[in-house]
Amino acid sequence: MLKGFKNFLMRGDIITIAVGLVIALAFSTLIKAFTDYVINPVVARLQGGESTGLGWQLGEEGNDATYLDLGQFISALIYFVIFMAVIYFCVVVPYKRYQARRGVTAFGEPGPVKTCPACLSEDLPAAASKCRYCATEQPPTVGAGAQRA
Repeated sequence: MLKGFKNFLMRGDIITIAVGLVIALAFSTLIKAFTDYVINPVVARLQGGESTGLGWQLGEEGNDATYLDLGQFISALIYFVIFMAVIYFCVVVPYKRYQARRGVTAFGEPGPVKTCPACLSEDLPAAASKCRYCATEQPPTVGAGAQRA
């Protein structure tokens, strides 16, 4: 049993995923610091005056639990967009290029699909001759009959 577990852990794709998660965590920490110490002060300054941030106090003055902090939401949104852009351009794009050199299509467009007339499943491959859900025979697909997902 332990040998099987060791073989599972040493598979190439598990190692790739682990490295990707570590890289994502490092980028996340870096981007979090950028939004906390660069973006947040800029957004808070937009409020002007002596305000604690871009938002409104909904309850008792000074109660952080009732402060509607739009600045933090805007900061989190900026964080998310920057983080996803970094992951896309630093992980996904190089991975797609690497896989293309190996002759493998990664993150490609989904193929054409059709709808089963018997059970109305909409995710059958256009070339399928039987429905994967109800096993009914599928009519042959004509070029115009296929839909894109």
